[in-house]
Amino acid sequence: MILLSRRFLAAAVVATACLAVQVAGSPPAAAHPAPHPPGVSVITSWNAIALRTVYAENATPIPSSSLYLAFVSTAVYDAVVTVEGRYQPFTYRAPQARAASSEVAAATAAFTVLRHYFPASTMALEADYAAFVAGRPAGHATDAGMRVGRAAAEATIASREGDGRNAERVLTVTPGPGVWRPTPPALAPMLVPWLGFVRPLVLRSPTQIRLPGPDRLTSRAYARDFAEVKAYGARQGSLRSAEQTETALFWNANSVAQYRTALAGAITRRGMDIVQGARAMALLSTSTADSVIACWRAKYDFHYWRPVTAIALAATDGNPATVADPSWQPLVDTPPYPDYLSGHACITGAATNTFSYLFGRHSIDVDIASSVTGTTRHFDSARALDRETIDARIWLGLHFRRAMTDGNRLGHQASAWTIRHAFRADCR
Repeated sequence: MILLSRRFLAAAVVATACLAVQVAGSPPAAAHPAPHPPGVSVITSWNAIALRTVYAENATPIPSSSLYLAFVSTAVYDAVVTVEGRYQPFTYRAPQARAASSEVAAATAAFTVLRHYFPASTMALEADYAAFVAGRPAGHATDAGMRVGRAAAEATIASREGDGRNAERVLTVTPGPGVWRPTPPALAPMLVPWLGFVRPLVLRSPTQIRLPGPDRLTSRAYARDFAEVKAYGARQGSLRSAEQTETALFWNANSVAQYRTALAGAITRRGMDIVQGARAMALLSTSTADSVIACWRAKYDFHYWRPVTAIALAATDGNPATVADPSWQPLVDTPPYPDYLSGHACITGAATNTFSYLFGRHSIDVDIASSVTGTTRHFDSARALDRETIDARIWLGLHFRRAMTDGNRLGHQASAWTIRHAFRADCR
């Protein structure tokens, strides 16, 4: 990464043609900035509409929701840069439409993608879009913006045909020590098992990022993690403090929505323009989606048991340092998919790495709200956010620590790959 940055710097010094130096924690300057690009409010308002559509109106599972939110954000990004320039397109490539309204293009792209994937929300989306258009002046800029937005959305939709979404796939395993099985109380099969086989947005494949895998059941590391989650993640008789319980419950909310809303707040406070805002949201969205795809593939391939199962069946694991407790229950019910990797950790790693790139790892300055506790927490440091979320899921009784640390690392790597390979400055 350092060598790559130096090459770019050398080229900039010699040719003074492009200052798009990809340095972690410092987003590249635009090669040809517009004099007065529009504000970012259209990005944040349609982010809120997308979250409402995906979750409140269509109850989309959190893991697969990351895909559809990424489709919205990349279409919006393509629509904006088609008008404003400054960065390379992601999917839609067309001559720059300087006379079009980038705000109308962004809203049209978001509206078109959401209506396509969530037809049950058509009436609400049409009302949102009509209200937006009613506030725009009639004329060529608005009409051209609509055309650009539709074209960007249609290109995004076409590019995702046959990508593996919703394919018929079931996780079938032979029961045994260390092997995932449906967990109480629902005893449901693995949720969206197809997700780990979907074509990523930027990663080359779902298995591109290599993983060490979970700890061996007979290892000291496993016994240590087992003892930790058993002691601190229990519903009754836990060693958790009241503060740790509050933190655990804070992070039992929808992490995808939490981080997107936090980013929307950050880009507004920092006065980003429409291009910067669209790019920031696209970086977060694609990093999140790809980290979840890779994470779900790991869940499918490793199919490692959850603490609630492991603690009840510890007498079968071959480790003399673990003690079974068939009555043990986690603080909250365990979701229906394997332990390794933690989806929450993968999502968080993608978010913190993206925030670090955009704002600096010691100055991310994000406010994150929880619908579970009704409170908001402020984070300046990406490291502090990573640490707190890793601990929180253990205190909930949902994961072994190895699933958290490896998942967080995968999220960071997925984000770093996205930053290096997509949404780069246009140096033409």
